[in-house]
Amino acid sequence: MPTHSPIPDIPGEEADPTIAAYLSSRVAELCGLREPRFPGAQPVSFTSGSLDLLEQKNFWVCEKSDGVRLLVFVVMNGMSGAQEVWLIDRKQRYFSVQGLRFPHWERKDQPLTDTIFDGELVVDIDSSTGESTLRFYAFDCLVLNGDKVVSKPIQSRFGRLKSWIVEPFNRALAQYPEWRDDLPFEVVAKEQLLSYHMKTVLDVHVPALQHGHDGLIFTCAESEYVMGTDEKILKWKPPSENSVDFKLELRFPPSSYSAHDPDYTAKPVFLLHTWLGREAYEYFDELLVEDDEWEKMKESGEQFDDRIIEVCWNTDMGGWRMMRIRDDKPHANHKSIMQKILVSIEDGVKIEALLARSDSIRTAWKTREKAGGAAPPQQQRPPQPIAVGGRDRGVNGGTGVVQQTQGIVAGLRR
Repeated sequence: MPTHSPIPDIPGEEADPTIAAYLSSRVAELCGLREPRFPGAQPVSFTSGSLDLLEQKNFWVCEKSDGVRLLVFVVMNGMSGAQEVWLIDRKQRYFSVQGLRFPHWERKDQPLTDTIFDGELVVDIDSSTGESTLRFYAFDCLVLNGDKVVSKPIQSRFGRLKSWIVEPFNRALAQYPEWRDDLPFEVVAKEQLLSYHMKTVLDVHVPALQHGHDGLIFTCAESEYVMGTDEKILKWKPPSENSVDFKLELRFPPSSYSAHDPDYTAKPVFLLHTWLGREAYEYFDELLVEDDEWEKMKESGEQFDDRIIEVCWNTDMGGWRMMRIRDDKPHANHKSIMQKILVSIEDGVKIEALLARSDSIRTAWKTREKAGGAAPPQQQRPPQPIAVGGRDRGVNGGTGVVQQTQGIVAGLRR
């Protein structure tokens, strides 16, 4: 069954708008985007048709972690000569974190630069001690030392992520254990299996987790990394847990003293709005909030109006129920995405139906494998250095740097 864990705060110091704009421009350049935006891939909700897709194409599977989605951007500061690590959230905010050191996979005495990888920041809690640990579970790579790898299949991207980023990072910590004292969080490669091993994920991986989870993620092993909504990344949740992100509006009744003033002590109507793009929202439905729940909301002193919340449909109550607040998301689900999730809710695939297709998915995978299809997860052979103008890219300042002196930012271009 799905469990939820605390949504962690993003560590580090948020960049001011000027710095963030330059960083965003550099990230867009590295990713080959026409304009700056969050380049992370976004999954689609699972439907009964997704079962056929799992048979038609090779997929990987892992548990869906309950945390904050972030990209890690590693870059060299040309003025200071120091490596900088930035976290990028879905709101396209940039957070500078200290204490992370990513060495080059071959030249251990030199730092990595111009690298972007994808993952989830979670709070792991040891059930025996109650001790919590912040960990970043990395699951994909977009750019490695200036080399854009999004067009490569996931076994190649993940192999680079694991062998050329995460493992050198952890080897450096083993060599210099005192560095662990400065870590803002640990970095691990998220374990992935072939899609027909989904039962192993549920029966072995999930029980061993120290953080919350709410389903499975299937990633197509044959396609490239899509910067935006990817129809070949499938997000499966139990039908009862399929959720939608809405913007919440509290509409209070008029005060008995003045019809022009709202009565903020009375129970409001809880309106759910879906996003239309830019800053436009559209009313969709109401949230069910019982009287005792409203009293607790008032007692908390927390503001609920105008925030993004995650809700699920409660069949017994015949309405939407709030699961949690999602301040880590900049907007509610777009109307088009919301409509697809509604289809997923109505056309939900139960775990029994999903597991029942494991054998046929495996048979189809093996047939393609014999014909030369996608390979399973594996480590990659270290690459040859990338020569740029007689130097290896990323050495002696790299291709892009961030410089700041008395508020002036420069050096994002060569």
